[in-house]
Amino acid sequence: MHFPKIHPTYDTALAAALDAHINNKTKPLGSLGILESVAKTIGLIQQTTQPQLTLPSILVFAGDHGIVAENVSAYPQSVTWQMVENFLAQGAAINVFARQNGCVLHIVDAGVNHDFGLRGDLLDRKVAFGTCNFAQQPAMTMEQCVVAMRHGMELVVALEGNVVGFGEMGIGNTTAAAAIMHKVTGAVVADCVGAGAGSPVAGILHKQKVIENAVTHHISVSDPLDILSTFGGFEIAMMVGAMLQAAERRMVLLIDGFIVTSALLIAARLQPAILDYCIFSHCSEERGHQRMLAYLGARPLLQLDLRLGEGTGCALALPLLQASVNFMSEMATFESAQVSEKME
Repeated sequence: MHFPKIHPTYDTALAAALDAHINNKTKPLGSLGILESVAKTIGLIQQTTQPQLTLPSILVFAGDHGIVAENVSAYPQSVTWQMVENFLAQGAAINVFARQNGCVLHIVDAGVNHDFGLRGDLLDRKVAFGTCNFAQQPAMTMEQCVVAMRHGMELVVALEGNVVGFGEMGIGNTTAAAAIMHKVTGAVVADCVGAGAGSPVAGILHKQKVIENAVTHHISVSDPLDILSTFGGFEIAMMVGAMLQAAERRMVLLIDGFIVTSALLIAARLQPAILDYCIFSHCSEERGHQRMLAYLGARPLLQLDLRLGEGTGCALALPLLQASVNFMSEMATFESAQVSEKME
């Protein structure tokens, strides 16, 4: 498969110009904290000292997982399609937060085990009615994995704005994400497994055992695409493709929680420079997410103990991105405001 070619964003001259632009604003050096690094990141992505956000959007990918047959979730698989209906009815948290922040929301059926029929407000990219049970066989064929990734790429090509957030819905997908995390980072399975949608302690231990057995069953898997096709979901594979395409287009990638970050782990193995385009919205309450972020050297904007998914962290973080580009373009400089700078 041909992957989008992603170039590092760092440019020495531009980085220096951005630092000077940020430091010349009417504030003590570094006093806007992480907003300054966000502004610099966006400036490097957009190759300008006057970055702007246009038509932000969030893609929410939904898919079902055969691994739920191993009783790894506190909720039945039917919740996936029911929540997709909730998204379409504008009733979920992501609908509320996206609407609040003027963000266009796209709901994608990547592989839900349900026939939605013809729906004008649902992007039908269904690869299959859910993945296979990776405790017994690979979750998908390599052909299905490639199809899912290509769908993700095509969806991003159709976007008009320059910032995109990623969200997901899929009962069982924290199990898939934990398996991917283990295979990519080398962390022990126990450090990758959390409560997901609300599993009790016994359920978490059971999920851990299921993953450990599955990893042993697929012991030879090591290539990133093999990891994705063996343990992933159609929604995760579609996000990988979408992320790669978004970075090639020099878009700002707004990363949500545990499952979305598992997709990024794969994308970063395929194209390491993708990390230059990522802003991490929050650190999830899901057990492995903090370790994922540490592995990627990422600093999240928010710590709200979220573990909802859906891209909710992206929508909540979006005003901070807007604040970062706004101070770059609207805040006075020491010269323009005739404010004295710090004495040497």
